[in-house]
Amino acid sequence: MQQKGAIQIIEWEDLDKRKFYSLGVFMTLTTRATVYPASVIRTRLQVQKGKALYTGTLDAFCKILRAEGVQGLYRGFMVNTFTLISGQAYITTYELVRKYVSQYSPSNTVKSVVAGGAASLVAQTITVPIDVVSQHLMMQGQGEHLTRFKAKPKMVIAASKRRLTFGQTRDITVQIFAADGFRGFYRGYVASLLTYIPNSALWWPFYHFYAEQLSLMAPNDCPHLLLQAVAGPMAAATASTITNPMDVVRARVQVEGRSSVIETFKQLLAEEGVYGMTKGLSARIISSTPTSVLIVVGYETLKRLSLRAELVDSRHW
Repeated sequence: MQQKGAIQIIEWEDLDKRKFYSLGVFMTLTTRATVYPASVIRTRLQVQKGKALYTGTLDAFCKILRAEGVQGLYRGFMVNTFTLISGQAYITTYELVRKYVSQYSPSNTVKSVVAGGAASLVAQTITVPIDVVSQHLMMQGQGEHLTRFKAKPKMVIAASKRRLTFGQTRDITVQIFAADGFRGFYRGYVASLLTYIPNSALWWPFYHFYAEQLSLMAPNDCPHLLLQAVAGPMAAATASTITNPMDVVRARVQVEGRSSVIETFKQLLAEEGVYGMTKGLSARIISSTPTSVLIVVGYETLKRLSLRAELVDSRHW
């Protein structure tokens, strides 16, 4: 039996895989639905020039809600749900690579960095085409003048919301393919990798580091899940701050149709200075805070519920 003060990580071999995957899909969908509005706001803030349309996160939220309603905050959500596939791929890759690396290094930091980076590489390869389409959908409405592709105006407003959503998705998808071919769906792929691989590789070790530090300061009977729920947002804020410049570049490349990450970075720096590198950071942190809490609580609970029967009593909760 472990000491209560130490947080023992539930590893891949400890899990009942059938429970893990069935519960994981529900957890991922719930998390994405909760934080999606912040992703829409972040994308619009990052793509706009200066403060042409919105002055900040709260201003963007109020203007979108007033002009487009709740639907405006969920533009592209139906398409984005396909990233559930990449979510499961991410989890599987992370756990398997972590197990593989443990054969060569006992260091939790090394395992977390390598597994987090590898998981992000696999997930982004699946996610980028979905992201490209959903980001163009996010920009429809007030932000449509900032994107190259526009959904055709619907003459019949009475059409069902589902039909309208997938009608716009089809319009955008066809336009992207007509303009850029298959390569258009991977526009910003390199920028995405340069953003999310470091972000993922940083998040996991910082998460475990903060959780361990908190466990040293907390009373022995303090629930580990509470400490992990606090450590998650701290790790997310740290990783988001470090990688935000590349996230701004990624959004510009994907939405504006740019081909060069370096040239986009140089232009952004020349036009908007260092401030341009911080665009969307507050929205990103606001988004990542509840996301991290939900992911950590959901993921750690998922792993707890998915423990093999003979291991259930061996973990302090």
